[in-house]
Amino acid sequence: MGHRDGIFATVALTLSSLALAGMVNLDAYSKAAGVEADGYAALTKEVSGSILLCSATDAQPSSSSLKTVTR
Repeated sequence: MGHRDGIFATVALTLSSLALAGMVNLDAYSKAAGVEADGYAALTKEVSGSILLCSATDAQPSSSSLKTVTR
């Protein structure tokens, strides 16, 4: 049983290595990395813009934005 597990692990490692090598050679990896980097840059820009907007409105609250909560 131990030999069978070793053979299975070796075959699985070989197949996954071949799949990874094929993905890198077909340029799919670099395209996916580029798309991910573009998405991350857009997300960072969006988040930093909303933080700036929030901090500008939080710095000077108007009287209309203050509400009294009664229970």
